[in-house]
This record gives sequence, C-alpha cells and structure tokens, in this order.
Amino acid sequence: MGAANRKPRLLIVGKAYAPHIGGVETVMQQVAEGMRKWARVSVLTCRDTMGAAEKDCINGVKVYRCGSLGTFRSCPVSMSFLPAFRRKVMVADVVELHLPFPLADLACILSGYRGKVVVVWHSDIVRQRILRVAYRPIMHALLRRADVIITATQAYLDRNATLQPYREKCAVVPYGIDTKLYDDTPYQPVLQRHLRVPHAKKILFVGRLVYYKGADVLLKAFAMLPQSPACELFLIGEGEEKAALQLLAHRLAIADSVHFLGRRMEPELRAAFKDCDLFVLPSTANSEAFGLVQLEAMACGKPVINTALPTGVPQVSLHGETGLTVPAGDAEALCNAMALLLGDASLCKRYGKAAKDRVKQAFALQTVLERRKSVLLDDLPPRAFGKES
Repeated sequence: MGAANRKPRLLIVGKAYAPHIGGVETVMQQVAEGMRKWARVSVLTCRDTMGAAEKDCINGVKVYRCGSLGTFRSCPVSMSFLPAFRRKVMVADVVELHLPFPLADLACILSGYRGKVVVVWHSDIVRQRILRVAYRPIMHALLRRADVIITATQAYLDRNATLQPYREKCAVVPYGIDTKLYDDTPYQPVLQRHLRVPHAKKILFVGRLVYYKGADVLLKAFAMLPQSPACELFLIGEGEEKAALQLLAHRLAIADSVHFLGRRMEPELRAAFKDCDLFVLPSTANSEAFGLVQLEAMACGKPVINTALPTGVPQVSLHGETGLTVPAGDAEALCNAMALLLGDASLCKRYGKAAKDRVKQAFALQTVLERRKSVLLDDLPPRAFGKES
C-alpha cells in the first residue's frame, strides 16, 4: 500500500491514561479510541506510581507508560520521558498534547519535531505558583510552536488571559459523551442500598477529593439543609483531602448522612448517576475548566448544580435550563439551590429532561469526534509515514 493511502499517525500525549480516572484522562481515551477509524493512534504517558516503563494495549490503542520516580506538584517525575517522546514523535504525523503537563511542553520544544502540533488546553496551572513562574517561558514557547490550540468552550477561550495572544490559532471543540452507554445502563440501586433513611433524596458528587473540587463547601451546604424532605449525600472519588473531609463531616454532625464511597469503576459509576436525584459540582477554582462529570449526570436526565467559575463550567449545564448555577465557594447559596430542587419534583424533572436533550444536541460523542478529526488531521504536511517504533 502506498504512503498516500495509509492512515496518518497520531501520537496522543498526557501525564496519565486509563485506567487512571479523571476528566483529562477520559477525554484522552475518547479521542484515542475514536480516532482509530481515521488514524493509527498511540499514546505516550507516565506511570501513576514509581516504577519502570511498561507497554499496554487498551481497547486497541497502544499505550507506552514511561518509568516514573513519583510525582512532584501533581506532575510525574520521569527521566525517560524526554527520550521516549523524541523517539515516538519522530514517526508521528501529528501530536496532540494534553496540558497542563510541563514535561510534555519541554519534550516537544527540545525534540526538534517538525510535524503538526495540536495543544489541548484543559486548564491553567493555578495553585502551584513557583512551578507556574518557572513553567511560563516553556509554556509560551510551546504555544508559539503549536499549529492549533483546542479549548472546550468559547467562554473559556474568551476569558483566558494566557491564550489571548494566540487566539488566531485556537479552535473550540467541546468534550463529548456516548449517550447510548447511559441509555443502555439498567437501573441499579447502587446508592439506594447505602441509605440510612429509606426513600431519602440522593445528592451525588463525583470527582477527585482535592482542593479545587469544593467538596468542603458541599459538606457545609449539606449541613445547612432542612431535613424535609430527608436527603443523604454521596461522594464518589479518592484524593488527598479525603481524611479532612471525613473529619469535617463528623465536626458538622452530618457523618451519618454522608457516604464516602471511594473510587468506583464503570459501569457502576454510570449506575450511580442514574440512581441519584441531584448532581452537584461545587468546584471553587479555575482548575475546573469544564467538568465532564456534568455531562454524565445530564446524560442520565439529572439536574445539575454547578458554580459560576470564569471557565467553561457554567456553559455545560445552563442556569435555569438544565439546573442551577451558584457563586463558587458560597455554601449558603449552594444549600438554597439544593433545597429548591429537592423540594420541587416537577422542576427537577423539567431540568433533567432539558439536560438530557442538551447533551444529545451539543455534546454527542460522534459529532465531537468528527470536529476533532478535522482539527487534527486536516491540512497535514505531506511527509512519508514512519515505521512502528
């Protein structure tokens, strides 16, 4: 087969990949698996924990995990990543970098790669100030080098100061979701079975238990809720803040009504979205740029409460249409929003139906992948496709 008839090679790079759970990792996996019909796809990432490099194949996608010495400021420390990147990228026709991942910025700049570079800008580095200052020159060097910069919402692009000098090369491609997976998931009482009060309303949070997710604000808001109707709170996820959050629940005297369910894998996680009455994303910092879990709740026909961050979060579930939006960090406002929805079944039903309709119209995975394909694979420079590395 001649080179002109071969599929182009796409290398997807990020700091972690499935089975690691997270919004960025979910997007990477969707793109990797979805692009296989148009490109030969491989993934370069790092191990989650200390250890040697390893090769894997997940749902037909080849994954190479570089050896790691652990993490520093949420970033993998890997001595082998730079040479591995150079080796892999030199046989790629296009590379897609999922940021923030400073090591990938540096690797791309130093590699001498001349093919197409697409940056997926998930969020800025917000909390690590020293790292942010040191990283800034490398970050701007990569943004200047990039052929295309993808953001998930127009609002995030409009409000992000870092990206303004590069607007002419930015493209908005939302994250997507396979709604059929959720339609086909049968109801299971995965939350119901944990209830201490039969028929209590079920409030769900899903995400890593880290500072910017706002789970502490959610606990404080839940403690203010009147218990008519009775309600219980479920938190799915793990993270460094878990012990502190459990202590806070005890201090607020709500521990009996708060369930820390830890990490849950698919399809149990999809079943949890189906089993809740209300989904809450109480994020408090701009590290939350989109909130993919909103789509999962919406695909199950659930109303969403999110926060008015200056990112794409409030553009996913819309205030007064598919749920409610409250000021970030405001426990009282969050409490009032939860009380309103829990006390009004018809409003919940209306928002839930609108949420499901919105997901199918604006975030259907196949539509999103078609758009991603045009950004990634159109206008590739003519070059011979390399051999497998």
